[in-house]
Amino acid sequence: MSGENLKNVIEALLFSSSKPLGIPEIVKVLSVDKNGSRSEIKKAIENLNSEYNESGKSFFIENIAGGYRMITKPEYAEYIKILYQVQPSRLSKPSLETLAIVAYRQPIIKADIEAIRGVNVDGIVKTLLEKDFIKISGRKDVPGRPFLLATTNKFLEYFGLKDLNELPKISELRQFSIVK
Repeated sequence: MSGENLKNVIEALLFSSSKPLGIPEIVKVLSVDKNGSRSEIKKAIENLNSEYNESGKSFFIENIAGGYRMITKPEYAEYIKILYQVQPSRLSKPSLETLAIVAYRQPIIKADIEAIRGVNVDGIVKTLLEKDFIKISGRKDVPGRPFLLATTNKFLEYFGLKDLNELPKISELRQFSIVK
């Protein structure tokens, strides 16, 4: 497969996918031709982004939530909102606080979240589970074997993070008096 054809196939895959595609998924598709190593795929994605940037396209390929996806540039968001007339999904302050605790302390049990927040979080945890921002990742090996909670790929996508290492460090948050 030529380099140009490889770029076209990757572009078609990313364009048609509703979720980020990981390199292993792209390699699997390309295995039909026995072409497309990880490094060739990453290089093709870099070349596509360079082409998009040079030609002033309204979109680019972003590495997010462990995969790649095509997204529009932020300056076009207001037009897309008008087209779809969709209000962005908003999370309440208590939901964001609970989600932050899960993100930084995962895996964590509900009782520990409640101890940190000082309030019952049954409803919030249920909502975050339903919205797929958190998941049950196992059980803690203590009496009662409570569920362990962790964030999901949807959490990463929603906040535009490649992985959890991109979360601000607690020390950075303290610098801005966000965390005590």
